[in-house]
Amino acid sequence: MKPRTRTIRRKQLVPHTVDGETELVLDEFDVEVPLPPRDWDSIVRTGITVLACLLVAVSLTWTTASIGDLLSMAVTPGIAYGAGIAFDAAWILCMAVEWLLRYDPDRATLPRRAGHVALLVSMGAVYAHGHLTGQWVVGEAGWVVGAAGAAVSLLAKGGWTIAMRAHARPLDPRTAQWVSKRRAALDGQLAMIPVRRELLRGEALVEADRDARTADSGGSADPDRPEESVDRPKPPVSSANRRSLTTKDAARIVWNRGIRDEDAAVREIANLVGRPVSPDTVVRYLRDLRSEEQAS
Repeated sequence: MKPRTRTIRRKQLVPHTVDGETELVLDEFDVEVPLPPRDWDSIVRTGITVLACLLVAVSLTWTTASIGDLLSMAVTPGIAYGAGIAFDAAWILCMAVEWLLRYDPDRATLPRRAGHVALLVSMGAVYAHGHLTGQWVVGEAGWVVGAAGAAVSLLAKGGWTIAMRAHARPLDPRTAQWVSKRRAALDGQLAMIPVRRELLRGEALVEADRDARTADSGGSADPDRPEESVDRPKPPVSSANRRSLTTKDAARIVWNRGIRDEDAAVREIANLVGRPVSPDTVVRYLRDLRSEEQAS
């Protein structure tokens, strides 16, 4: 049996000579490469997922139509059908969260239970609509219509649960703990990103406010001592007066010490004022000091 192949086009540089002058030019050519064998497991798994999504779509449509028709007895149809979407959308949302937490059984328990409750509520509403509608058609046997309608959501959730099991990768207890620890460490690092941004924004606001108050008081951090010049080098700062030291004053102290590297200046200024400082603010002050030095 001849192996299955496919044709692909490739390019390569080849020498080409015209009038004794040789240059490398691109040459295109076709080659036959063997196709890998069909992955039937992947094909079947994809088919299961597509069918499960189709069941969920059918259930969402059916539930919205049924419950929307039921609720339209009390409110306008637009509001009724909009509210009808929420019944199936609730357990679909819970299933999606359960899928994302499939490697964390403890956290997946809550969305799984919430999904079951949401499914029962949805089935009950669909059953009520089918029972009322069926009574007009088949009389006392209207419960059959209600039960059949409610089974649509049950089949959809069951189909998606089976699809999730087809994609599941069960972990032994020790591997599950290893995954949980690695995920916890990564989550901690991700959580620090917005925290650092918030701290930087807060520091920038504090520095801006402190600089504004310094400018209003005549260039001194202490309005009771306006006779001190901002240009005068400040003495070494002790822990007792760190809180009254502004970033601008600390930047001048660091500049007078001969520190010109921005990263080193940020570290030294943070050490002087006893709190984190905004690197952008430090760079701005160093640029101003450099301009003053060049001007003098």
